[in-house]
Amino acid sequence: MSLATWLLLTAVFISAGFGEKQQQVWPVPYKHFDYRPTPDPFCQALYTFCPTGYPDGHIPLMKDDDTIEVFRLQAPVWEFKYGDLLGHFKIMHDAIGFRSSLTGENYTAEWYELFQLGNCTFPHVRPDVAAPFWCNQGAACFFRGIDDQHWKKNGSLITVAKLTGSIFNQMAKWMKKDNDTGIYYETWTVQAHPDANSTVWFESYDCSKFVLRTYQKLAELGAIFDKKIQTNYTRIFLYSGEPVFLGNETYLFGPQGNKTIANEIRDFYYSFRPHQSPTEILLSLIQVFTEVCLETVFFFFYNFEYWYLPMKSPFIKITYEEIPLPNTKENT
Repeated sequence: MSLATWLLLTAVFISAGFGEKQQQVWPVPYKHFDYRPTPDPFCQALYTFCPTGYPDGHIPLMKDDDTIEVFRLQAPVWEFKYGDLLGHFKIMHDAIGFRSSLTGENYTAEWYELFQLGNCTFPHVRPDVAAPFWCNQGAACFFRGIDDQHWKKNGSLITVAKLTGSIFNQMAKWMKKDNDTGIYYETWTVQAHPDANSTVWFESYDCSKFVLRTYQKLAELGAIFDKKIQTNYTRIFLYSGEPVFLGNETYLFGPQGNKTIANEIRDFYYSFRPHQSPTEILLSLIQVFTEVCLETVFFFFYNFEYWYLPMKSPFIKITYEEIPLPNTKENT
């Protein structure tokens, strides 16, 4: 019996003890929380999160009769370090810009990782902690100004909508709540196959999703979008058969946990550990290929719970897909 088959049968047996999981809704809803927790001191950012943003996270109010221009902002991921390199592969970061017609002030809103992308995608496997340790938070950063050169040089800065100051202020309240309750970043979109009508098991929760849900909220509030503008977004997919629920950290790694599956999860994530030597990286890549592509195993962490993904070809794919701007409320 292959490892993948054994894990699937074992996981099905375990999941039978969780009645609420039997009538599973797909995609699994992203869990919102009552408040944003204080990060563990172990989690340290290589680059300070939102260094020029408002410390208390507030968003300045506009006069109700103001006209606010909304900009689509997009640039290659890690442009500050690699220039336009990742732009050639259509790996792009998204944000939103605003400009007040009354004051002439510009503002930027973007959503990204507090502790960089690697920490949000994979955990730390620490010798003194049984469960994989996640440094995974994402948040919105709202700050004064738009770095025109940054967005225009290798990406885009395009007007997509206009709205009143009143709509902007309603959006600001929504954005603050969205930021306080949607606390963790999710890199992957997980679905059954690459076709457009494929079943989606899990949705990502990243910078592009922040832009999309903000656009949608603005449309609901009455903002008018320029539907002639094409908008594309980077998405990173995992392809899997129907996922199987394994349990939360306490159930798997606690005193009464399933030690066999707990060890498999630790071993799986150990291959993704940071700060490896070139030799270790090569060996880890071989291990990852073996587990994901040959044994078709992926352990997925979502809503602070673990799932087993029976992987399928093409396994992993990065796309740059068009997602149209939303219709305004009165046109829906």
